[in-house]
Amino acid sequence: MPGPYGGPPPQGRPPRRPAPPPPDSRVPPQRYRADGPPVSSGARQSAYQGGDVPLLTHDEDSGPTAVVGGPAPGGAAVAQHPAPRSETRRGRTSGKAVSPWRRVRRIFYVMLGAALIGPFAAFVVGWLLFPVPTAEQAALTQVATFTFADGQTPIATVRPENGNRVLVTLDKVPEHVREAVLSAEDRSFYSNPGFDLVGIGRAVYNQLTGGSGGGSTVTQQYVKVSTGQDDFSLWRKYKEVILAVKITREQTKDEILENYLNTIYWGRGASGIQAAAQAYFGKNVEDLTISEGAMLAGTIQSPSRWDPAKNPERSQERWAFVLDGMVEQRWITPEERVQQTFPTSWLPEAPAGGGVPDDDRYHIYDRAVEELAAKGITQEQIDTEGLTVTTTVEEPRQKQAVDAVKEKMERQPDNLRSALVSIDPRTGAILAYYGGQNGLGTDYAMALRQPGSSFKPFVLSAALQSGKGIGLGTEYTGTSPMEFPGRAGAVSNVEGVDCERCNAIEAMTNSINTWFYQLGIEVGPQSVAQAAHQAGIPDDLLPDPTGGIALGDKEVHPVDMASAYATFAAEGVHHEPYIVSRVEAADGRVLYEREDPAGRQAVPPQVARNVVEAMLDVASHTDHALSDGREVAGKTGTVQLQGKDNKDAWMVGFTPSISTAVWVGSDQSDALRNAQQRPIYGSGLPSDIWQEFMNAALRGEPKETFGPFEPIGEAPSAAPPVSSTQSPDDEEDEDEESSDGDSDSDSSSDSDSDSDRDSSRSSRDSGDSSDEDRSGSSSDSSSPFGGSSDGGSGDGGGSSSNSDDRPTSNSRQDQSRTVPAGATDTSDSGPVG
Repeated sequence: MPGPYGGPPPQGRPPRRPAPPPPDSRVPPQRYRADGPPVSSGARQSAYQGGDVPLLTHDEDSGPTAVVGGPAPGGAAVAQHPAPRSETRRGRTSGKAVSPWRRVRRIFYVMLGAALIGPFAAFVVGWLLFPVPTAEQAALTQVATFTFADGQTPIATVRPENGNRVLVTLDKVPEHVREAVLSAEDRSFYSNPGFDLVGIGRAVYNQLTGGSGGGSTVTQQYVKVSTGQDDFSLWRKYKEVILAVKITREQTKDEILENYLNTIYWGRGASGIQAAAQAYFGKNVEDLTISEGAMLAGTIQSPSRWDPAKNPERSQERWAFVLDGMVEQRWITPEERVQQTFPTSWLPEAPAGGGVPDDDRYHIYDRAVEELAAKGITQEQIDTEGLTVTTTVEEPRQKQAVDAVKEKMERQPDNLRSALVSIDPRTGAILAYYGGQNGLGTDYAMALRQPGSSFKPFVLSAALQSGKGIGLGTEYTGTSPMEFPGRAGAVSNVEGVDCERCNAIEAMTNSINTWFYQLGIEVGPQSVAQAAHQAGIPDDLLPDPTGGIALGDKEVHPVDMASAYATFAAEGVHHEPYIVSRVEAADGRVLYEREDPAGRQAVPPQVARNVVEAMLDVASHTDHALSDGREVAGKTGTVQLQGKDNKDAWMVGFTPSISTAVWVGSDQSDALRNAQQRPIYGSGLPSDIWQEFMNAALRGEPKETFGPFEPIGEAPSAAPPVSSTQSPDDEEDEDEESSDGDSDSDSSSDSDSDSDRDSSRSSRDSGDSSDEDRSGSSSDSSSPFGGSSDGGSGDGGGSSSNSDDRPTSNSRQDQSRTVPAGATDTSDSGPVG
């Protein structure tokens, strides 16, 4: 078997390899391969030893190493030369040079590939990277308008962050105005894919040469404004192009144009074309002419510099450029172009924006915003959807309310504050809302104040529903002062007003506190509170009532009183008071529209009518009947502070079509004094304001009467006159105060006039006694107030009703019911009216 190198096989111990001969200086050293035998570095051999083919050899010129691939036919070895390399391992280049044109060609190919593939790759990356702004992200702040009931007269104009934008749909923009804008900004708008290559090239050139700007299309401009990115950079242009193409695929051209017209800034603080039309011409966009539209379009690129008020020459140049472009695009004819003249009707400056007023109207706006929030319409929607909020407040009646307050409060002490709320009993719509002249101050129409004797109608309502047979003819003692067990301090009537025994009508007309306090104890304070809630006083008010609730010791809002009295006016049907009737977005969507609900029968109709009957003489008794003699019901209220001073004064009254509450007080519950330094009662200054407003609000309206009266329980009859005494001081007060209208006539009454009034009522109610049995059937044990089981609760107790419920009086000793411990009424010494 041959050896590994072609020689004879080894025998025994392998022979020692002979040392290589000394190197020949004429022949370069040989190189070794791991897969072949060593080759001597001596002279070149002309023949192969042992018939073996060496694995490595060299050419004579010491060229590249040849690798033997194997024996060829005939036993000869064939050397395979590898391809020459341009560079050796030591980094030396080969002798063959690379052509410079080859290098240029390679660079050109790379640049061409980058030019062709780079933009495509960048477009794909941008397409995946940049999302189209959502509707929420692209939402723009714009003007919201709050109007009076006519839907036209503004109350407040809300401009978020000093913005001024009112969105309009494209159909409201005349076609010639649209074409003027496209002539100025993007004449190929309806044919381009959202970007303009020439414009992009111009932008790139400007950036590379230190310039700014470039030819953005309408779509690109819309992207710039809606994303809020308006920096001059190639990156912004790149992003604009991507988003412009994406938006063009997702929206129609008309949608894009509409968004653009409503988005861009036109100067003079106006964003959007509707605001611009108002700022430059004081008209709506649909009324713009061709020439006016061209002038507006010419200002878009630089509104602050090309405003005709600042640079009329440049403005006229831009105007001509726009019109010429419209001719070029065949949007107008040359003949129409010749007919155009530069507008002269533009305003020298933008009209003052309404903004949010800081007077009485602010309280209307504020209450409307609060009502919108309760209906799920957020401040963000107000800021971004261009809402038109129509309120129920009638502009003439609001003015009448303001005028009435101003006239009667003029020259009065500065510490006095007032509120007036008027409601339509048939719907609950607030017709007038005066919360004070300082719009940024307290809204007194929503201030919590004790109502005093104006709360007495709810006491009567509870009694009529108690199932005890109490009616307008039921009599109680009305002497004064009168002490009640468990109450700190006696209950007193207005000085000089007393009755030995009087019915509900007399007690209501003369505001006899001791009479109503007894009645409240009779039916129970909780029943009184329930009757007030039933009529419309919010359920979260009147907590933990005691006997003092009969005299109005629990706080309520003026708007609550107007609403609750409106329930009596509407024959017991309650409508929740509201101030917003309709909300429409700029794009025409109706977000809310108030329907006229049937209302809720809160108080039995007969009960409501009986309460009204008891209140019919109050206004005339205090010399505040309405001027045309129309039927009106009402009640005054006064809350005592200490001594002869008072802290709150009320007048609440109504006709079948309007219910109005007036409050007069102060911020710190100070003593109320008029200009003559006399105490103010509900029958004075508040009644003056109420009468002035009601006369103005009802002037020219048809006279209305309340429905037929059917008594509940004991029917009223002619009552003995209420006794009164008038001190010299009282007479002096009446004379002095007649000049300013603050007549405190609760402090005195004329017995003759009372008799006449009672006689007239008796004749008006004649025949009603025949209804007593029928009406009595409505006051049975099915009362919502629990009948007799609730009547003896007094100040929270549970004793039954009997003769022992009569209180004690300083002038007359009666049996008295013991008020349970823990139910002491110490709220005050007794509000008076």
